[in-house]
Amino acid sequence: MIKTNFTLGVIYGNRDFFPDALVAEARADMARLFRNLGISAVQLSEKASKLGGVETYAEARKCAELFKQNRERIEGVLVVLPNFGDEKAVADTLKLAGLNVPVLVQGYPDDPGKLSPARRRDSFCGKISVCNNLVQAGIRFSLTTRHVCHPLSAAFENDLRRFLRVCRVVNGVRGARLGAIGARPGAFNTVRYSEKLLERHGVSVTTVDLSEILAAAGRLGSNAPAVRDRLAEIRAYAPAPGVPAEKLAQMAKLGVAISEWMEAHELDATAIQCWTSLQRNFGCNACTLMSMMSEKFLPSACEVDVTGVLTMYAMQLASGTPAALVDWNNNYADDENKCVLFHCGNWAKAFLPDIRISNAPILGSTLGVENTYGALEGRTGPGPLTFGRITTADAEGAIRAYVGEGELTADELNTFGNRAVARVPNLQKLMRYICRHGFEHHVAMTQSKTAAVLREAFGNYFGWEVYEHEPAEG
Repeated sequence: MIKTNFTLGVIYGNRDFFPDALVAEARADMARLFRNLGISAVQLSEKASKLGGVETYAEARKCAELFKQNRERIEGVLVVLPNFGDEKAVADTLKLAGLNVPVLVQGYPDDPGKLSPARRRDSFCGKISVCNNLVQAGIRFSLTTRHVCHPLSAAFENDLRRFLRVCRVVNGVRGARLGAIGARPGAFNTVRYSEKLLERHGVSVTTVDLSEILAAAGRLGSNAPAVRDRLAEIRAYAPAPGVPAEKLAQMAKLGVAISEWMEAHELDATAIQCWTSLQRNFGCNACTLMSMMSEKFLPSACEVDVTGVLTMYAMQLASGTPAALVDWNNNYADDENKCVLFHCGNWAKAFLPDIRISNAPILGSTLGVENTYGALEGRTGPGPLTFGRITTADAEGAIRAYVGEGELTADELNTFGNRAVARVPNLQKLMRYICRHGFEHHVAMTQSKTAAVLREAFGNYFGWEVYEHEPAEG
């Protein structure tokens, strides 16, 4: 499941020349905001330093030690500047703590009617100095939408919520464990990738030959408790009109074998060789099983698209909703800003209000329909859309990504499989970018508006080259 409770390390900057009372007020403001959002704070107590602020090197060391003691809990750091703050102390705290988590810098606004020495803040200026020191120290950080903003304002609450999503993506992708089941299909050069480049960013890939999974499934008896439980789960997940009972049982065995392998290796996501070895050598599609995993926030991609499933994983962390891997598949009549999204049928149930288990007509035309049961039928209705893709540019030793937003529409679409119509402003520009930069035909999507979160996580904290698709030319 997606984690919803957060723990932040909090640094209250302070400087001698400004009123200390502003620090106490900031602590009260943050306590109120954190209660409303369910955030736990790791911060110096008011007795550990002057009002719990960080101003000197000694206080920076004390705060850093506290952060180290809570390293396993802290998912991000919030720097609060009730006044100008001490630029060196903030940077020293982060350097000494060495947490390697996202950092958000907030500065309080001044009231033009309260610029006397008793109430003056100068956070507008101090924030620039703090950020300057963080840049010098090589510490990556996030900024609020407005340069200064009160923590109890709606603007800052939105900024903080977005920052929490960034933390979830960054911390989740670092240390992600992906499973590659089977070899890349020979006809899909497009999904080639570099394990070594992913490893440099904390993403590991565990591989297994498809024959091992199929052999494990073949050894399971139909009356094995795990198989019976999985079969019941499949029947409860979606209606299966016309699907032979033996095919559902076959899917259940395959599902148990995959789950046991994932649990043994503590994997977060999988990419599976489905086209066409699974149909030829086992006699069913894995789409329903993949859909069930994605619905449980254990995303699964077809055609051993490892960077595709990594994108799914990152996007579900950003949105808190399941992700799907789709093809940029068809134009939509003459509308230059609409296209058809499609796959045989492995989208999570959250996308498919009319879900049912079926077969795959395209594969069935050459492999026999009887070998393709397990695909899903279903149309995704209108709603928000965030799309994106991570790829490894192996020859350049780099990782690239693109992200953007649009909408899913209710336009008529008469076809099979999992399908949707998407409207993306300036779609032709996006397609040119995808083609010229060698991205795959697969793209991940969520029903959300989280492109800014992904851009911040991928570009700022991982240092990847990120294209954020904008509606206007430019």
